[in-house]
Amino acid sequence: MIVTASNMTATPKIEIKDVRKAFGDKHVLNGIDLNVAPAESVVIIGGSGTGKSVLLKCVLGILTADSGVIKVDGEDVTHTPSARRGDVAKKFGMLFQGAALFDSLPVWENVAFGLIQGERMPRKEAKERAIETLAKVGLAASVGDLTPSELSGGMQKRVGLARAIAGNPEIVFFDEPTTGLDPIMADVINDLIIACVKDKGITALSITHDMHSARKIGDRIAMIYEGKLIWVGDAKTVDHSGNDFVDQFVNGRAEGPIKMQLRK
Repeated sequence: MIVTASNMTATPKIEIKDVRKAFGDKHVLNGIDLNVAPAESVVIIGGSGTGKSVLLKCVLGILTADSGVIKVDGEDVTHTPSARRGDVAKKFGMLFQGAALFDSLPVWENVAFGLIQGERMPRKEAKERAIETLAKVGLAASVGDLTPSELSGGMQKRVGLARAIAGNPEIVFFDEPTTGLDPIMADVINDLIIACVKDKGITALSITHDMHSARKIGDRIAMIYEGKLIWVGDAKTVDHSGNDFVDQFVNGRAEGPIKMQLRK
């Protein structure tokens, strides 16, 4: 468990208060309240279309919340001007769902992309950092000269993770980190995430459908349903939450209060 009494009483690394977001008549986020402590790993679960990705994008600044407040290290970043947003973004790393690697670049340059483009780091230094970071996710230096198309899905995820942590971020966002992987490789990715978070003291905010992953990488789990957090608790208690919605989701049952929206 990463969370301690000291960091739970500290200023939240991420603070989300009554955040709302709509697209036309579709209200996706309906008043989200969530704090993430320094060096804590929080996992948001929920079905497709419940608002997980929209919430993540609002925290990242890709989308702007219609109302509410989002703070990072106590600083209100809800409507941060683009000039200041770059400084805030330097604190962030992101592992995208499909790894989102650039096919035209070698692996090392994918890992070093933010260092070269964002931090203007010299290419030689950036390549050295990339190779060092690849080693941290269990990939040999020789992999750095390959192209993404030459890698397996699991290796691409590792490269994506390496890119997410190459800039030494304070916060890393994980978007469905194990999607598309076989159970063994998925568990390898889970172990790497845990190692990266613990070793570097990184704060992690993840979204996933994979309950094995959620239980393993999360200190706390929060479930979103119809744009609201309906349960937040210790990851160890998610299987005994006492919440019918959570119970249905974690056990993958078709019958229960959550109804599939079927097109007619």
